[in-house]
Amino acid sequence: MSEIADSPPGAALTANLTDVHDLARFGYKQELHRSLGSFSSFAAGFSYLSILTGVFELFAFGFGLGGPAFFWTWPMVFAGQFAVAFCFAEMSGQYPLAGSVYQWSKQIAQSLTSWLAGWIMVIGAIVTIAAVAVAYQVILPQISTAFEIAGTPADAGLYYTPGGAKNAVILGVGLVVFTTIVNCVGVRLMAMLNNIGVITEIVASTALILLLAFHIKRGPGVVLQTAGTGAGHTLGYFGAFFAAALMSAYVFYGFDTAGSLAEETNNPRKYAPRAIIRAVAAVFVIGALLVIVGMMAVGNINASQLSSVGLPYLVKSTLGPGLGDVFLACSGIAITVCCLAVQTACIRMLFSMARDGRLPFGGAIARVSGKSGTPIVPALLTGVLAIALLLANIGNQRVFTIITSVAIILFYIPYLLVTGPMLIRRLRGHWPHPEHGEYFSMGRWGLPVNAFAVLYGILMTINLAWPRGAVYGTDHWYFQYGAFVFTGV
Repeated sequence: MSEIADSPPGAALTANLTDVHDLARFGYKQELHRSLGSFSSFAAGFSYLSILTGVFELFAFGFGLGGPAFFWTWPMVFAGQFAVAFCFAEMSGQYPLAGSVYQWSKQIAQSLTSWLAGWIMVIGAIVTIAAVAVAYQVILPQISTAFEIAGTPADAGLYYTPGGAKNAVILGVGLVVFTTIVNCVGVRLMAMLNNIGVITEIVASTALILLLAFHIKRGPGVVLQTAGTGAGHTLGYFGAFFAAALMSAYVFYGFDTAGSLAEETNNPRKYAPRAIIRAVAAVFVIGALLVIVGMMAVGNINASQLSSVGLPYLVKSTLGPGLGDVFLACSGIAITVCCLAVQTACIRMLFSMARDGRLPFGGAIARVSGKSGTPIVPALLTGVLAIALLLANIGNQRVFTIITSVAIILFYIPYLLVTGPMLIRRLRGHWPHPEHGEYFSMGRWGLPVNAFAVLYGILMTINLAWPRGAVYGTDHWYFQYGAFVFTGV
């Protein structure tokens, strides 16, 4: 499953040696096991984005704030992040190094900028591990109330009730323990599980869309309905719409993971750029179809459960509990490999920064196990910190939305620390390099795409951090301003 390459052993060995020599040009020796092929590279980015995680997890949030018309946040966010993805594809073709955003920023920006990019990215990834892990609460208790360990059957699938919030943490801790063990065992096991999960997710998503299409009850005009959600907002429906954009923003990030695994991928200059672009494009198409066909198929588009339980309710009420549980189980698999991919990317970021001497105890963090071919200390460190973050929020009923919002912001900032310096270099005529034609390049489209990526990143960061009561609550100021407080700390 972690395919080395679809070529004869001699050709694979030659390609591997070429990649090793290419890595040496940047001053690094080959320590990680280089065993991943094109599909594994794509799967790493796709599983991080994960339709069956993000859409199942936050459909209720987006629908509750923006009504059916929240659908339009999907193409809006996609357009911005697709521009960022093209910038990253250029970078991954030029710098096929573990650590993605940190390494890319290091090559084109000041030392402090790259350190901030890596440091914030690491914190963001740890927060994201926790955010993905609590998604189990949305899915597993819907399959069986046996998974509702701390709450009651009434809390099944809910994360904003006292019992549901506690249960979300318990299930999340269990998931993080599992992904930590897998990442300690090695990249081959990680890639095998990730590939299986991605195949399952693609097949299940396609089948779900087709089955929902057989139950269509209304036309695509449903995506123009606001359901009165603009009432009470200063900007009317636009206020509700931009708040609902959190749902789409949560899905479309983490696609740089294909670049993070560059030192474990054969021919990464070729495969990593393609993997980044394809992962974002595939998620956009499948996710858009799932959301719009789902809203066209659900029996009662005004059902209150769409704003509380969300897509699990939509699927089970439309397809029946038996078939619905099958797709919820597939979503559970997607959440598992998504959490695995997030932690894997975070481990590579820590490893990359540590070997450059940019972290305390760098020698221990950058040490690669000779047996597993993976850095053990970063795997344990990310697991322990994510579990600590979950346990610290065990009594907080807003743990889900606050952690999710902060996680996204902590990725948008490092992304800007790559696209921003990249744009400055373009304007000064220092990018792309003369040899760029040999690898992925946007050519004459580079400047407008790069500029759009920076503008989008700035505006969406402001939008996500805005202290809305609907997202962060109003009961405590440090929750309402949680994005500023947590990011600042």
